[in-house]
Amino acid sequence: HITPEKFYVEACDDGADDVLAIDRVSTEVTLTVKKDVPPSAVTRPIYGILGTIRLVAGTYLIVITKKKKVGEIFSHAIWKATDFDILSYKKTMLHLTDIQLQDNKVFLSMLSHVLSVDGFYFSTTYDLTHTLQRLANTSPEFQEMSLLERADPRFVWNGHLLREFAAQPEIHRFATPVMHGFITMHSCSINGKCFDWLLVSRRSCFRAGVRYYVRGIDSEGHAANFVETEQIVHYKGSKASFVQTRGSIPFFWSQRPNLKYKPKPQISKSVNHMDGFQRHFDSQIISYGKQMIVNLVNQKGSEKPLEQTFAKMVNSMANGMVRYIAFDFHKECSRMRWDRLQILMDQLAEQQDEFSYFLVDSDGKIVTQQDNCMDCLDRTNVIQSLLARRSLQAQLQRLGVLHVGQRIEEQADFEKIYKNAWADNANACAKQYAGTGALKTDYTTGKRTQWGLIMDGWNSLIRYYKNNFSDGFRQDAIDLFLGNYSVDEVEPASPLHVKKDWKFLALPIIMVVAFSMCIICLLMAG
Repeated sequence: HITPEKFYVEACDDGADDVLAIDRVSTEVTLTVKKDVPPSAVTRPIYGILGTIRLVAGTYLIVITKKKKVGEIFSHAIWKATDFDILSYKKTMLHLTDIQLQDNKVFLSMLSHVLSVDGFYFSTTYDLTHTLQRLANTSPEFQEMSLLERADPRFVWNGHLLREFAAQPEIHRFATPVMHGFITMHSCSINGKCFDWLLVSRRSCFRAGVRYYVRGIDSEGHAANFVETEQIVHYKGSKASFVQTRGSIPFFWSQRPNLKYKPKPQISKSVNHMDGFQRHFDSQIISYGKQMIVNLVNQKGSEKPLEQTFAKMVNSMANGMVRYIAFDFHKECSRMRWDRLQILMDQLAEQQDEFSYFLVDSDGKIVTQQDNCMDCLDRTNVIQSLLARRSLQAQLQRLGVLHVGQRIEEQADFEKIYKNAWADNANACAKQYAGTGALKTDYTTGKRTQWGLIMDGWNSLIRYYKNNFSDGFRQDAIDLFLGNYSVDEVEPASPLHVKKDWKFLALPIIMVVAFSMCIICLLMAG
């Protein structure tokens, strides 16, 4: 309900009388009741509050205006947020200069850009930010907390936007923690036995960003492009899950765009890598237990120093909880020799069997715990899908869905669902990080094909353009959304007015002219 003085947010739960009142002048947030909402208020439906943010013009309220049901996890509805609205507290913009108006428009376009990226999910009754194993090992006090209080801050993408709500426990029920990543759910049948199969990928909001602008780790040990992927099976009340994580190589390095197709990675020489490296794995061990690192970078060329440094640091750390395997993905699988991936699977088999998976029976009793995590964009997804299939094979046999000796690969209907879901997961994670669909998804869906190679070439071309000419804006937008940069209304000089280098303007023009000349030459030759 919108009036010139206030926003009123009404809870639509059965029997709920609470109304959230947000003063558009003082920005104060209080609780009231339905009868206090003026009849003159303009009413519109919303599906959740994403939070508030301060821009040049003042404070804005961000709300979810459209949603799509993804499915249900244990009878809890899971939604994808598909549209948002950014509402100004201010009734007019007359208090702004022309320059401030322009800056405000740019900041609004940044927010709109982040919100336009597919993959924001929420539930009003289920905690999407935690794995099944974390949720099963919680205290009664944890169970009594609101979703906002108990959510894993790594995966709450609107944590910064909800900071004012977090400070007032009485209004927590109006705050919706939102995760970013990918969720898919399928009701499946093998041998006439029906089960639910889910795939959930949670992107971390710590050290979040785009492909070449965010690499390595920060001083706290947070790795860039960190994603926790959980595969869940639900059959006759029993629940099983298998968790893997992926992230950038966890020491200090960068790979800034410089117009080259693949900029050379630069390992920082002026910092103590071991501090951040140690913090990263201490955090991983606390969260997941033993670590089996699968490093898939090239062991020659520009990526070679990354692999060598990683191996050296794992050895220097001398932690028995961390094991390391390097697999040169591109060398081993060159010329479409995907059968070579079995070499890696054989190397990992014993460790994976030891680490097991998480299983709760229909009585709620924990039968097994997963004692580890595989810590490994494009090539990662291929390996993760193979490891997850191997775990799923064991789970479905344990639950009695698969007969002894049966293999998942032989179940044609399920295999198609499985491969497509993992390809969709790869595309979602790649679009969020690199700006285009994933490479090598034709392997995930089945066989590597010539058409797949052509599509990889096209996506690589789009990535090249975005990496060099539009990813700076994307990175700024993410930093604004997550609170890494805060707008100061009285800031003397906006960073938006930093003078751009002449190359920034000249190079796109040169590329357009060169491309046009190429087309003209081809037409004349024809």
